[in-house]
Amino acid sequence: MQPFRAAWHYLKHTDLCLMLLALVCSCYGLVLISSATHAYDTNKFLLVQGGAVLIGIAVFVLMSLVDLETFIPYWKWVYVANLIFQASVAVIGSEQGGNRSWIVLGPISLQPAEIGKILFICTFAAHLSQVRDGLNRMKTVMILGVHLLLTMGIIVVASGDMGSALAYFAICLVMLFAAGLSLKWFLGGAVFAIASVPFLWNFLLKSYQKNRILVLLDPSIDQDLAYQTTQGKIAIGAGKLFGAGYLQGNQTQYGMLPAKHTDFIFAVAGEEFGFIGCCIILALLACIVLRLFYIAYQADTRFSSSVVIGLAGMFLFQLFENVFMCIGFLPIMGLTLPFFSYGGTSVVTMYAAIGIAAGVGMREKPSWLKQ
Repeated sequence: MQPFRAAWHYLKHTDLCLMLLALVCSCYGLVLISSATHAYDTNKFLLVQGGAVLIGIAVFVLMSLVDLETFIPYWKWVYVANLIFQASVAVIGSEQGGNRSWIVLGPISLQPAEIGKILFICTFAAHLSQVRDGLNRMKTVMILGVHLLLTMGIIVVASGDMGSALAYFAICLVMLFAAGLSLKWFLGGAVFAIASVPFLWNFLLKSYQKNRILVLLDPSIDQDLAYQTTQGKIAIGAGKLFGAGYLQGNQTQYGMLPAKHTDFIFAVAGEEFGFIGCCIILALLACIVLRLFYIAYQADTRFSSSVVIGLAGMFLFQLFENVFMCIGFLPIMGLTLPFFSYGGTSVVTMYAAIGIAAGVGMREKPSWLKQ
């Protein structure tokens, strides 16, 4: 009876809304992956994704029981460990999709940049809480900038994964804005970023990364990249309002849609379930993001609030990047659609993220105690 009571007590106090939203997303994602991989005549992808979802549920429970406040004194050590973890792909990483961003351990493949997002969010939130009173001072902004740029730099140098590095940048901006950084710093940063474009273009970006941007304007620059973007748009457009139906999409079933179970899973939904199917995806993920912002608003401490806001920023950026990539508005960066795209590391990381947020919600004080 004791385990049953413990489980019942947990279910009464955890954030079932987040859990149910994630499970609905995962079930929808499994349907899309099943369709996208139907022609491969193997259940491997479904089994791996299903196993990742089950592990993700366990990780959700585990992370929701962890009190992040106890982590604050050790954030610098975690930050250094994360940097070493990201740099490790330069030595033991394997190349997939043009980036050396995976660590293969037998049948298991890990993507450090995905796991590192949560570690970065926690360390950056701890750093923010430490310097909150002097947030708008020049010295503080520069130190926080080093915190971000060092992480991004190691990811880019070690793996060449510019998409993941930009995700860290977007997360940082959301957290800084919510922390109360003055708009003058954002304006100054925007001016600096624009002025840095020629340097970044000529000395940092590789030719294939430049082509991913240029192909949006001129498809003749790179036929392969143009093919990916074009097929994604064709698939989404072909679905019209209600879609062609499960296993009925021509682009999906006849191998014309690239990376259809990973990067372009949204295009599969568009072709086979139409505009309605796409809107359901957007609505589900929007509900998760809004729920995260609500938990952040109700959080008992600034640190916990910053962590959850960072997690919301992570979901928001990946949602916009993946969807806009599929419709040809943004370059292909290889970022997954949370809970929908195939990928064990991504799925488990997303469940860990909402588990952390659920834990913050479980430990929040009633509003009358905060007054």
